[in-house]
Amino acid sequence: MVIIPLAEPAQETESRPCAETCDQTNWVGITAGATLATAGLLLLAGHRRAGLLAAASGTTLAVLDQQEALRSWWDALPSYVDQVQNLLGQVQDTVNEVAVKREALRRALAR
Repeated sequence: MVIIPLAEPAQETESRPCAETCDQTNWVGITAGATLATAGLLLLAGHRRAGLLAAASGTTLAVLDQQEALRSWWDALPSYVDQVQNLLGQVQDTVNEVAVKREALRRALAR
């Protein structure tokens, strides 16, 4: 005969009052999302000024909610600017080399 252990029935958790669970809700994020959705609907409906105002408000709320992410992006921005400057310098050097070779080719073909 085989004995199979049965799981113990789960104990009922005590219901928590709303004061404890409501504090965990991200109201700023919800408001930012709702404002951005409203802005999109206003823009689709043709209410450009109201839509842009709502979009600016929603973006401001989203930035306030995500300050850590924005700060990390801001700190990383100088390195990206340096990389873009290096890339633009390389492109400029390449364009100058092509211009010199084009001029040399034009002189050779003009003879």
